[in-house]
Amino acid sequence: MSTVTLKHVYKIYDNADKKAAGEPKPAVSDFCMEIQDKEFIVFVGPSGCGKSTTLRMIAGLEEISDGEIWIDDTLVNDVAPKDRDIAMVFQNYALYPHMTVYDNMAFGLKLRKIPDVKRDKDGNEVTYMRKYTKAEIDEKVQHAAKILAIEDYLKRKPKALSGGQRQRVALGRTIVRNPKVFLLDEPLSNLDAKLRATMRSEIIKLHDQLGATFIYVTHDQVEAMTMGTRIVVMRDGFVQQIGAPQDLYDYPINTFVAGFIGTPQMNFFDGRITPDGKITFANNQTIKLSKEALANFDENKIGNGLDIIMGIRPGDLKVLDAENDMSVTARVEVIEALGNETIIYADLDKNAEVHLEKGPTSIVASAKLKKNPARKSEIIFGLDEEAIHIFDKETETSIRK
Repeated sequence: MSTVTLKHVYKIYDNADKKAAGEPKPAVSDFCMEIQDKEFIVFVGPSGCGKSTTLRMIAGLEEISDGEIWIDDTLVNDVAPKDRDIAMVFQNYALYPHMTVYDNMAFGLKLRKIPDVKRDKDGNEVTYMRKYTKAEIDEKVQHAAKILAIEDYLKRKPKALSGGQRQRVALGRTIVRNPKVFLLDEPLSNLDAKLRATMRSEIIKLHDQLGATFIYVTHDQVEAMTMGTRIVVMRDGFVQQIGAPQDLYDYPINTFVAGFIGTPQMNFFDGRITPDGKITFANNQTIKLSKEALANFDENKIGNGLDIIMGIRPGDLKVLDAENDMSVTARVEVIEALGNETIIYADLDKNAEVHLEKGPTSIVASAKLKKNPARKSEIIFGLDEEAIHIFDKETETSIRK
């Protein structure tokens, strides 16, 4: 078993600068989570949200300000990093440049001691700590190298390796230790896009092969969606939502999660919904939800009418030939033809200036089209009513039942 439990964990950097500005703001606030054996957990969020700080607290590289961290049945608040039986892969690989790949992978094992049993002069078994033998180290290094397909690079030094090969060596250095938990802090951020995609699949296969618990930090929601069994979305030190990738995509708890998960980003529009399901947008265009679709939302929160933020993902917009109760018209501003799909940037306010950035009336659609529309032409988008998200404008939280 390799479980990790965080109970009401806080981290406050109580430094002079923050004291001068008043009460210090927590970098991580009330983090609670149970990570099960063999899970692949991804912490995701923008820079400064607290995800790396949380990972470093689990590793023991940061002291916690309050709360408890358990690894299996052991409270590790005061346990040194080397005694937590975890291994960490860093963003910058942290390889020794003067050592070969083999020596980089073997270095930690040469310093580590393991329990063993011998008999004393009376024939009784006695437990003692010993170093790994040279043969044991070689077996572990060769095994890890085979898993990562770097057997041919063991005699090279890091400077003779590509970025992807260096990342494999960094992973290999953790595999040889056979830790309870693998911690990975943005390990792919220094790689180019194509190599990142390759390494994502390599790490997923590695997780399946090792059957270990992985905790992975990234700011890239594509990595989070494709790698994690569960995702933790963080913002300003607070956990926003924890769930399986598809659950976060389909049922975001608030506008932050809705906007952070998914590419292209979800469209958001200010509007007002009435009890009969009519939604009026800021530019006075309207749609009308059916009774079946309206039943997905909390009628008590809608009340006699509610100011809302309506969200819909670009892939849930269809190009129509004629208007209906679930359509809006827009002016095409930018077309991105990507071959397998077309990204259409348009504006619901057909008389407005161009909104190059996402604004209150800008709309983005992702569609497969036989013929792309012309710029500045009018276009009709049909909205999939089952894919609509409605958030209370005041709290920015979902009103879905």
